[in-house]
Amino acid sequence: MTAAAHRPATLEDVARVAGVSRSTASRVIAGTGFASPAARELVTAAVDQLGYVPNPAARALVRGGGGGVRMVVAVLGTSAAVLDDPYVHRVVGSAARVCTAAGVGVALQWLPLGGSRSLDKLAEDRTVCGVILINTTEDLLDGVPRSLHGRVVSIGIGSATVPSFDIDNAAGSDAVLRHLYATGRRRIAMVTGPRWLPCAQRPVQTYRRLMSQAGLPERVLPGDFTAARGRVAAGVALRQWPDVDAIYSISDDTALGVMAGLRDAGVRVPDDVAVAGFDDIPLAGLTAPALTTASHPVGRIAAAAATALLDGRPSAPVTLFPSALVARASA
Repeated sequence: MTAAAHRPATLEDVARVAGVSRSTASRVIAGTGFASPAARELVTAAVDQLGYVPNPAARALVRGGGGGVRMVVAVLGTSAAVLDDPYVHRVVGSAARVCTAAGVGVALQWLPLGGSRSLDKLAEDRTVCGVILINTTEDLLDGVPRSLHGRVVSIGIGSATVPSFDIDNAAGSDAVLRHLYATGRRRIAMVTGPRWLPCAQRPVQTYRRLMSQAGLPERVLPGDFTAARGRVAAGVALRQWPDVDAIYSISDDTALGVMAGLRDAGVRVPDDVAVAGFDDIPLAGLTAPALTTASHPVGRIAAAAATALLDGRPSAPVTLFPSALVARASA
């Protein structure tokens, strides 16, 4: 009995039966790129033999899911305002570019904290071919219904059943903090992200480790990824630690708010206080001074997550994308 008798055939099954590489099979099926006539015949025969349907979206249509097929980007947050986050827009846009080519629409949905029951409704919706979770927590992962397994990935933390696509923000934060130290900064404060968000805790752990290794004081301020909180944090830092000489925020938006707050207080950047962020958003290179930060390939991460779902093969449990220092005038 063939593998296809137990489960829907995958692209790997087609490639194996045809005796070609996965990339060749993909090009033939998609009708893009070069493939020899012989390879096309082999792949076409394998598709017919296995009854292969290119992706979960198409299989949903074959089953009569009705109305069209959607990839749902589900965003966890304390309020629906999270849907206005430019980061979320970048994820949705990048996923849409991948999904449009497969004839799949992309929908955006807010999940309130503790609202994993919303995932049950998505699991029951036959038009949903896959779900991309953003701002994932352990509680949310625990609430993913079994019927969604294989059709859900996380941009953030993952689990044994939910693969993760994420930025290595620990390494990126390490690079930024070492840069601040190398430029002579010794009284470095940090503005964090939301405490409920697990992936936001990795940079904090990195900061604490590096400060401890260097014998420097820890100066941590709460943040929420917004510029407004960064502006407030700058004022708090100046009052609590008048000798502060650098402020690192794990969000560029927050870092821009920090710069505004320092400017309000008549503090010069970087002469008096250096400022650095994380994400390398487009605005980071246009500010005066331009913002030192770390790279965050949001588009590549979202595209990889969407591609894995459409291929029906969310692969490795964790796929981390590298983050690198982007040094500019602010630090």
